[in-house]
Amino acid sequence: MILLDYLINLSMFSLMVSTPLIIRSYLNLKPLKHLWIWTGLYAGGVSSVLVSLAFQDQGYTYDIRYAVIILVFAYMGPGAGMITGSLALVSRLMVSDNWFPAIIGWLIVMTVLVVIQKFTVHFQPVKRYLILLGSYIVTYIITVPIILNVIRDNPVFHLQYLLFISIGVFLGGIMIESYEKLYRIIKERKRMEQTLDESESKYRLIAENTSDLIMVMDKEHAISYFSPSHEAVLGYSVLELEKIDLCKLIHPEDVVNFRETISEIIKNKESMPVEFRFKHLSGKWIDFESRCMPVMNDDQLIEHIVIISRDISERKKAEEILLQSEKLSIVGELAAGVAHEIRNPLTTIKGFVQLYGKENGSNEINNLLLSELERIETITSEMLSLGKPQAIQLNRANLCDLIDHTVEFLSPQANMKNIQYSRSYLGTVFFIVCEKNQIKQVFLNIFKNAMEAMPKGGNIDIKLQKGINGECIISIQDEGCGIPEELLPRLGEPFYTLKEKGTGLGLMICHKIIKQHNGTISYHSKLNNGTLVEIKLPLEN
Repeated sequence: MILLDYLINLSMFSLMVSTPLIIRSYLNLKPLKHLWIWTGLYAGGVSSVLVSLAFQDQGYTYDIRYAVIILVFAYMGPGAGMITGSLALVSRLMVSDNWFPAIIGWLIVMTVLVVIQKFTVHFQPVKRYLILLGSYIVTYIITVPIILNVIRDNPVFHLQYLLFISIGVFLGGIMIESYEKLYRIIKERKRMEQTLDESESKYRLIAENTSDLIMVMDKEHAISYFSPSHEAVLGYSVLELEKIDLCKLIHPEDVVNFRETISEIIKNKESMPVEFRFKHLSGKWIDFESRCMPVMNDDQLIEHIVIISRDISERKKAEEILLQSEKLSIVGELAAGVAHEIRNPLTTIKGFVQLYGKENGSNEINNLLLSELERIETITSEMLSLGKPQAIQLNRANLCDLIDHTVEFLSPQANMKNIQYSRSYLGTVFFIVCEKNQIKQVFLNIFKNAMEAMPKGGNIDIKLQKGINGECIISIQDEGCGIPEELLPRLGEPFYTLKEKGTGLGLMICHKIIKQHNGTISYHSKLNNGTLVEIKLPLEN
């Protein structure tokens, strides 16, 4: 019967210890203020319940309430322990008449527990409750059967009582420690999940808002991730990219180099740079500089390759402009030197030819020589203008007047070749600040090129209008033979010409003059469809 009573006590004890722990694990509650008070009161209630389930022997009441008190001392300190012990004592006195041994025993036990707790305050809770349990057992043996002479003739009874007290302490300690460990694991997991979410959110923010293209390639060379920047840079949506073979987007000339780079990365397990051209949705090719970085797994095998690509089209253009500028500088210096050396003997030869013509009369050979000498003189003048910095005097001028003067100058030659000029000015005045003669020279070169492209005659349409950015746009459209599209980027290079007797200096000088006036010049042409030259110059503020 006594064993059954102890089992009932242990069952109730286990239930009431585990209930708040289970509730706490399911509810994400804020920590209570003065937790030790609330714990002491709840543990006192548990002790009262255990006292109500106590059994009596020879006028004395026995239960396992001290298991609760020991655990409270171990985990919450003497304050909570005294609250629990006081409530347990009151409950004990209410159900039994033997007050004296109960009060004396309580005072001695509580004193011992408070003292022991002070000395073990820095110990781990498990170690602390083991020491407190041992102290209680020693105190009980000395106090109850020996000093107070309670049921001295039945030591098995006391051993049975202490055994169940110990079982209660161990059982409660295991439940509390299990909960604490589980709570720490859950808390750490939540912290790690939060850190992971923050990290993932941070990297997603970077990946989704960077202008760089980020791709993740798996070990089968399939792309498992495209950053949203692909849509802004290449024009394809991510869903479209996932359905397209990557190598089909890379320029055919760069595919072999790209594959070799990936193979080298897999072989050497080191990151490598690579440059290739990606195809835009519109069909144009964009230059990219990429960094390919391998991602290893725990076995040091490549799991993924992260490819970060950056559009370097603007850098390429800047490099080309710099190279072109250096070429112009070198060509200018060389041309100026050569022209200077040619000009002196050329003047002498021209003078003697003119003198010979006066003395012997002009003839066809003499006129031909003079014509060719004047052509050489024109070329040397152009060459000198390349290498010699010219001080320009900027004045306010109306572009309409400059175009009209140039057209009038070329009208006789145009009439001879059956070429008509049509002018369309979308406005009356287009004032710019410029060096008039230089702008006239640009128009003269371009108009002459247009005329030479139409040996059978035709129309040259000149259109003048204001642009959306406050600039003036001069469009010159001929009906000539046109220029292959692949050759357009080379127009304006030194000594590059499509004419049989051209020097390749005329357009280069045009580019130089337009650039000095903070303008731009561009060409649009197709073979047998004529050529459109578009010049943009800033209007006067």
